[in-house]
Amino acid sequence: MKNIYSPFLFLYFLLVTKCSIGQTISQQANTILLKDSAIGMGHIGISVYEPSTGKYWYNYNATKYFIPASNTKLFSLYAGMKYLGDSITGLKYQVKDNGEYLLYPSGDPTFLHPDFKQQLVFSFLKSIPSNLTFISNNWRANPYGRGWAWDDYNDDYMAERSMMPVYGNVVSFNYIKDKLTASPYSKFDLKYSADYKIGEAPDLLSINKKRSAQLFSIKRKKDKNEFEFIKTDQAFEPVTIPFITNTGLLIDMLTDTLHLQNEQLKFAATDVIPGKNLKVIHTQPVDSVFTPMMHRSDNFFAEQTLLMASNEYLGYMNEGDMIDTILKSTLKTIPQKPVWVDGSGLSRYNLFTPQSFVYILNKMKDEFGMERMKKILPTGGEGTLKSYYKNKTGYIFAKTGTLSNNVALSGYLITKNNKLLIFSIMAGNYPTSATPVRKAVEKFLTYLQEKY
Repeated sequence: MKNIYSPFLFLYFLLVTKCSIGQTISQQANTILLKDSAIGMGHIGISVYEPSTGKYWYNYNATKYFIPASNTKLFSLYAGMKYLGDSITGLKYQVKDNGEYLLYPSGDPTFLHPDFKQQLVFSFLKSIPSNLTFISNNWRANPYGRGWAWDDYNDDYMAERSMMPVYGNVVSFNYIKDKLTASPYSKFDLKYSADYKIGEAPDLLSINKKRSAQLFSIKRKKDKNEFEFIKTDQAFEPVTIPFITNTGLLIDMLTDTLHLQNEQLKFAATDVIPGKNLKVIHTQPVDSVFTPMMHRSDNFFAEQTLLMASNEYLGYMNEGDMIDTILKSTLKTIPQKPVWVDGSGLSRYNLFTPQSFVYILNKMKDEFGMERMKKILPTGGEGTLKSYYKNKTGYIFAKTGTLSNNVALSGYLITKNNKLLIFSIMAGNYPTSATPVRKAVEKFLTYLQEKY
């Protein structure tokens, strides 16, 4: 006789199994995370999702909002992967009847960037006549994002955004054989004392050989490209400092690099309507930007990626308009609408939920493939995960996020039994350093990976 109860027994078994998983994870989360001495002084949100079944294994404060820090880059990554195609648009241009070249910058962060040896836009500019006009009407953003910390202006992780970045919008100072060099060399103002003697480019300063003259640091004034040499009690270390971007400095840099005269290159002061059939110069494969953006959590690449996506999708560069548009269209099904204000996560105005990161990670897996995501995101022992999950290389692929008193980690976890999980853990308002929080999260995810 056929057992009519077998389907019900099977469903009952599944229900009990799911409940058991949820209860077990809850117990471990409570022991490892919620009762942690550092995390317990603040707040935490956790979401663990199995995409093959479409079920959440565990949620704790998963619909609550947290400051995501660099986890914000996951949303900028999605925008870039969705709208930039397979290669970066470095420049669009048209040639007028009088031979003038009208050039439309696209926000490409790789132009003359030292990490990228192939420079197709530079080669193109060198090959054409000198009557060049850059059109700037598609730039509708600000150099800094909303809510960025003003006193981080001197730090290399807060380079300004611009319509045509050059050299990563930073200048690097190095001290070799009693000489200080700058790259790129430009007409920056240098303030020095009697201990220093002015030199010629590219050696900006000759330093007296006495040790006391080596004890200095360099800092840029907040509102101008003026660099000061400050005496310290420690020997000089190489430093990279953002410069203030403006069209005048950009013209100086390009005319020097291209060996032009200032009058041979200019920016249009008024809007110029682009003609039809603009020609396009593509520069780098998009993943050659996305991978370092995620592996080293590159704020500059993330900001420019969101602006480039805006330029392609809207026809101009403005992160606010792009965010508003994409949340109302492509990402309109997100479970909790985020407060999303920049591309990098530098702003504390950003607010996201753990479930929103599970959503975007699942969407990227479905639209772009898991294998591509594995290459773009760092795994254990690599990039921003280099000190964590060292024995989980190839089993975790995730994006970190850190601002003072806030930590986030969102990504993919492949369990011992080859189950793919998507997770997001966000902690905030704890008064300690980030290290104990990261270690507790590592212990919890290691348990998940080894248990299931």
